[in-house]
Amino acid sequence: MNRFVRAFLQLFAAPRLNMLEDYPKVRQFQRTLAARPASTFRYLDREVVSADGDHPIAVRLFEPRERTRDEVLLFFHGGGWVTGDIESYTPACATMADLTGCLVASVDYRLAPEHPFPAGLEDCERVTRLFLDEPARLGASDADRIVLVGDSAGGNLAAVVSLRLHAAGHRGVRRQILLYPVTQCDHDPRTSPFPSVRNLGDDYRLTNTEVQDYVELYVPDGVERSDPDVAPLLAPDLAGQPETLVITAELDLLRDEGEAYGEALAAAGVDARVHRVDGALHGFISLPRFSRSLREAYEVINAFLDEPVTTRPSTVEAAE
Repeated sequence: MNRFVRAFLQLFAAPRLNMLEDYPKVRQFQRTLAARPASTFRYLDREVVSADGDHPIAVRLFEPRERTRDEVLLFFHGGGWVTGDIESYTPACATMADLTGCLVASVDYRLAPEHPFPAGLEDCERVTRLFLDEPARLGASDADRIVLVGDSAGGNLAAVVSLRLHAAGHRGVRRQILLYPVTQCDHDPRTSPFPSVRNLGDDYRLTNTEVQDYVELYVPDGVERSDPDVAPLLAPDLAGQPETLVITAELDLLRDEGEAYGEALAAAGVDARVHRVDGALHGFISLPRFSRSLREAYEVINAFLDEPVTTRPSTVEAAE
């Protein structure tokens, strides 16, 4: 990346925002940026009642212009568990539907700091369990056709939902796609074990300060941040997880931890593979359709979806 592009990107570096205070402004900016004429996208809004029955969880279904696959992509959006929603991610999900030929279901989980950990995670798990038990609600022919997908914090939520389903003995999805996921809790360049955190956290789309602010808002209790439900890379046992595709961005501080998670899954006997998109920044899944990074990612995603699934659904025997 030349010095002029680098200087331009520094203008948008997150330290210029105090995420601990400015997250409402970021939410509004994202919605404004994503606004499009209603006729541009084909979608249907539904609601799922939370596990405790005290609030609805909105789910937006996106139909591709041409449906070429039976898979349903159950999508958890990014935004550091604090920003993002089904409105701001509508363009990205419509693109996902069209470029994969799949129905996409976007989950509007609760956000921190109004609803800190584990509220958003519980919403995502509730929706996943319901659709695995009743796949017809999503328009899926069977539960084997449901694929978990998440970007950034949403990739974290997808990975953790799979871990929790397996631990609970509930059938899981057979495949998951994690886009530049958050997999560990330490993003301080002084203490992180990952070079990308130390070298890429100042000048690009996502910064160390922003990630640390997001984690603080999502998990106020510092002790809980090392829980595998927050940092799946710290899970003691990754066996039994679904076939996994991890896609990372070369210029993203989360790059190394995402790749480390894919490697840890493979070491645990999981069919997992990692693809790094060269020259890409964090959040590229929301770029326009002509973006090279976006196109490359979807080529890899479509190849993954085209492969036959060999792993059985993730379950464990209930303890007697």
